[in-house]
Amino acid sequence: MDDDHAPVDFWTALLRGWHGRCPRCNKGRLFGSYLKMKGHCEVCDLALEPYRADDAPAYFTIFIVGHIVVPLVLLVERWGAEPPLWVHALLWLPLSVALALVLLPRIKGAVIALLWAQKVAAPKAVTGGFDPSA
Repeated sequence: MDDDHAPVDFWTALLRGWHGRCPRCNKGRLFGSYLKMKGHCEVCDLALEPYRADDAPAYFTIFIVGHIVVPLVLLVERWGAEPPLWVHALLWLPLSVALALVLLPRIKGAVIALLWAQKVAAPKAVTGGFDPSA
């Protein structure tokens, strides 16, 4: 079914994934709920199950949130009046949680789109065979 659709460049696919849309058609949704990925696109029938983001979105989210919040903490500590720890907790904990909740599904969508654009599907599970990883 890939032949029925126009080719999509890398950045377009990434942007579509960031917005939670199917990287191929931009009409279907990637997620059925907050982070629950759909098995396939309801519009173009693209199989989404082979593109597993695993832990990458969480790592990228932590990386980005840390690079936003830590400099802000240091700026407040350096140029502020050296506020007590409870003020830091009151400021940075809600900001960190809010940023993580906003960024996580977007980053997960972008990672799934990246995997699709690069044709990096998870290998299919072998049934009934020897599992060397066990």
